[in-house]
Amino acid sequence: MSQETQQSVAAWAEETFGPAGDQTVLVRRAQVELDELLEATAAGDKTEIGKETADIAILLYRLMELNGLDLGAEVTKKMAENRARTWRAKGDGTGSHIKN
Repeated sequence: MSQETQQSVAAWAEETFGPAGDQTVLVRRAQVELDELLEATAAGDKTEIGKETADIAILLYRLMELNGLDLGAEVTKKMAENRARTWRAKGDGTGSHIKN
């Protein structure tokens, strides 16, 4: 099995589902998939966690491709921004940045 790319996933989605004229439908669909991921995580079902996370990534790849953006590059840029910030841990594995 060959490794998929943002471009190959987006091309498959376009061919399979047709054009996404209103990109907000992709975000709404990602919200549905996120709810399914929440259920899988609560159940501790690693197989479903993998599948639902992949479903979300597929939608994000498509959204990024439609906007001429590269998800990997945007994550790299955002992490540079995050690493330069000061953070407050919430004690639950999450946190928020401290505004300057």
